[in-house]
Amino acid sequence: MFSADLFLFLSLLLSATDVQVFACSEENCTDLPVFTPSTLVVKYGDSTSATCVACKDACLGYMYDLEVPIGTRSANGTTLTWTVGNVTQWETSAMCYYNTESYQQCCVILHVTVYQPPEGVSISIANHTGPMFEGEEYTLQCTVRNVAPVQNLTVTFYRGLRVLGMVTSNTTASKPVTEMFNLNVSASKDDDGVKLRCQAELELGPDGPQPPLITTSDEEVDSTVYYGPYLQGSTNLQPIAITEGNSLHLNCSAVGNPPPSYAWTLPNSSTISAGSVLTVTSVGFEHGGRYICKATSNRNTATVNFSVDVQVNFIPYIITGVVVALALICGLVVMVYVHYYKQRRMGQYNLKDVFRFHARHIALPNEE
Repeated sequence: MFSADLFLFLSLLLSATDVQVFACSEENCTDLPVFTPSTLVVKYGDSTSATCVACKDACLGYMYDLEVPIGTRSANGTTLTWTVGNVTQWETSAMCYYNTESYQQCCVILHVTVYQPPEGVSISIANHTGPMFEGEEYTLQCTVRNVAPVQNLTVTFYRGLRVLGMVTSNTTASKPVTEMFNLNVSASKDDDGVKLRCQAELELGPDGPQPPLITTSDEEVDSTVYYGPYLQGSTNLQPIAITEGNSLHLNCSAVGNPPPSYAWTLPNSSTISAGSVLTVTSVGFEHGGRYICKATSNRNTATVNFSVDVQVNFIPYIITGVVVALALICGLVVMVYVHYYKQRRMGQYNLKDVFRFHARHIALPNEE
């Protein structure tokens, strides 16, 4: 009963005072107000302005105006101008309207985006200090300080010149906020010594600053990655055949960070610490067998197996045989020569010839 009486009282009051109630709408309006520009983007603290043509002819003789929270407005016929010398409100807009005789209000709202570039951008590795390890996952964190509106911000992570990824905000706020943007990455050996940085881009559309405002991290992070070791040669090696007396060089060079250390296990099962190359100056049969090289860098080890087969060196035997043969031949030649020479010399004083010679010259006695 009370509600019905109240409704009747309000109806009589509105009828007595001839109050007109208008509903703002863009529907069924053949001549809508037009703002220039259609959207307004302004930096916090800067000045701005916009104009509105309320109508071409439909609103003549009716009420038209601008509703604005700050600044001043002026009119030149149906052209209305809004001017703000210093934008100090983060949420603001303007409405241009006119009323029709059918108690309808045709209106258009000018949306205003008030922005503030980041005061600073920094990058870090979340919850981690010191070097990274190859294959492990880390979180890069880019902190953007006092930026508005953050929902228009895109953060790009870089490793050197390579883009690692892009992240946007899920926050909707008109006032400046400080937000941290995270990107998970997996460390690789190619990242060792490469600088990490992030870049914040405030994209405010075609009515905003062109090109879009870009702020790069104040400092870069040097990414030190522990990796390896990686062998520079093949691990699937064929047996090595070497002749005794020759020099033997076994190479298991590897790269890694930190630089790897090397340990060699010899055929006699003894272990020595040496460089990446093991050298035996003159190989003997005791040097044949299996050699194991282990290159160790930080937490990882790479292993290479060498199989060495020492073979007989026939060259000394061949040389010895040739020398002996030559000596025998030389001896034989000397013997033949001496024998022949003696025969020639003895042939000049043959006893038979001597006796024959003396017999020919025996003096016979004279018969007289």
